[in-house]
Amino acid sequence: MPIVESNKVTDSNAATTPTPSAAVLVLEDGRMFRGRSYGAQGTALGEAVFATGMTGYQETITDPSYARQLVVQTAPHIGNTGVNSEDAESRKIWVAGYIVRDAARRPSNWRSERSLDAELVEQGIVGIRGVDTRAITRHLREHKTMRAGIFSGEAAQASDKELLETVLASAPMEGAALAEEVSIDEAYVVEPKDHGWDGEPRFSIAAVDLGIKAMTPVRFAERGVRVHVLPATATLEDVNAVSPDGFFMSNGPGDPATADHQVTLLRSVLDEKLPYFGICFGNQILGRALGFGTYKLRYGHRGINQPVMDRRTGKVEITSQNHGFAVDAPMNGATVAPEERYGRVEVSHVSLNDDVVEGLACLDIPAFSVQYHPEAAAGPHDAAYLFDRFIDLMADTKAANSTDTKTEDQK
Repeated sequence: MPIVESNKVTDSNAATTPTPSAAVLVLEDGRMFRGRSYGAQGTALGEAVFATGMTGYQETITDPSYARQLVVQTAPHIGNTGVNSEDAESRKIWVAGYIVRDAARRPSNWRSERSLDAELVEQGIVGIRGVDTRAITRHLREHKTMRAGIFSGEAAQASDKELLETVLASAPMEGAALAEEVSIDEAYVVEPKDHGWDGEPRFSIAAVDLGIKAMTPVRFAERGVRVHVLPATATLEDVNAVSPDGFFMSNGPGDPATADHQVTLLRSVLDEKLPYFGICFGNQILGRALGFGTYKLRYGHRGINQPVMDRRTGKVEITSQNHGFAVDAPMNGATVAPEERYGRVEVSHVSLNDDVVEGLACLDIPAFSVQYHPEAAAGPHDAAYLFDRFIDLMADTKAANSTDTKTEDQK
């Protein structure tokens, strides 16, 4: 297998800053990109993917959906605004490795508390800088996402053949069950009163953490919804124990084909006619629960500028996305789900870049989902209405159940 080295990128600051150790990015097809270490030194293995956001790098690296992935930032300047204690989307950095072109020498922002480089070192995240991220991105677009490794310090001294063998021995993303690895161990509650809501909660939901971002329950709480966040291993008994008005499944990493436990749980919830809303991984789980398949995309959708059409309204949303798998469902109108007891379903949202399914809507049971991130952390707020749509669904279901109860009482 041939090994090809890319052109190096010249760093205008190289003469005025200490020279870090040599580093190399090795892709599984033999392509190599040489640069310098960024963050911690050592070895990082994972799936190489690119993210197109020009802002929000702190939210990106702390998104649990990036677990076991080496993230290439297509924006050339990274680290300019530093990092702070407020913008993290989870308890730690989840990217397996970080790849940037021009790393900031020092942060400059009134909210900055420390540099991104220092944060990567503190959390042991191996990165590389001074590489041509445009060339890496074009290569991944043309050939697909693939296994890769970042090697720096002593690890980079191995031969090219040894480095490539290390990458080829690493685990692929297909078949990876990661939700349980990133999920919480113990349940917790997010209260509306802690996020600006004045008055009693309007509704209560059970939210399964498959890699949930911190802003998601906040978006619910801001609208008066109490959120019981449950571990990925939650059972139907755990869900019913909090007496929810609705059920939610979050974003998360890994292959949805491995999520048999979550699919079984969701089917039990759907059988009870409890309103359901899913985001990203939660969309794929709904697809599987309805009987559809899932498949791996060539290079996925990652960034905060992904155009999606809401087929019900004809409106186009610019969305935040981070997924490498998608649901395989019919695109032309309503169809009966392969699991026929759930009735009709339709593709509600579609990607305008590649016609990938971006949302599902059940027509005979109270359930819908989207493949993207309406919590917009970071990203545009075009899709914030989906939280309101779920609240309306819970209200309508509650009203219908109340009417049915009164009718039964009159009989």
